[in-house]
Amino acid sequence: MEAVVLAGIARRVLDELLRNPYRTIELRSARNVLAVEKALEEASRLFLTYDPFEDVSVGTEGLLAELLEAREIETRVPWEESDEREVTVCRAKVKLLGLGRVTEVEREGEVIIVRVRELLPHEMGMG
Repeated sequence: MEAVVLAGIARRVLDELLRNPYRTIELRSARNVLAVEKALEEASRLFLTYDPFEDVSVGTEGLLAELLEAREIETRVPWEESDEREVTVCRAKVKLLGLGRVTEVEREGEVIIVRVRELLPHEMGMG
């Protein structure tokens, strides 16, 4: 199965998604926002992992999800916290499909596309 990578996702979010298969995730990383846009264009699956983008390689484990809906919103940032006043946030509604392990990695600019083998729960070594 082919999927677009969302990397650096908090363990808390991954755990919540395992408990409740429908969740809206708020993404602030520009690379993750670009990845969601790519997934929307191609109607592809998402691969969510705790690992940072630089560490995604063959063998990386994570969650497979279907992107149900996504929208970008502008939010204000207190001036004490940043040099910018607004930040773009992407809210992506996803549905858990299962667990997976990367078997092939392809980089398209800032976006990573992976081929994933679905795993059974006893095969997963995450956490």
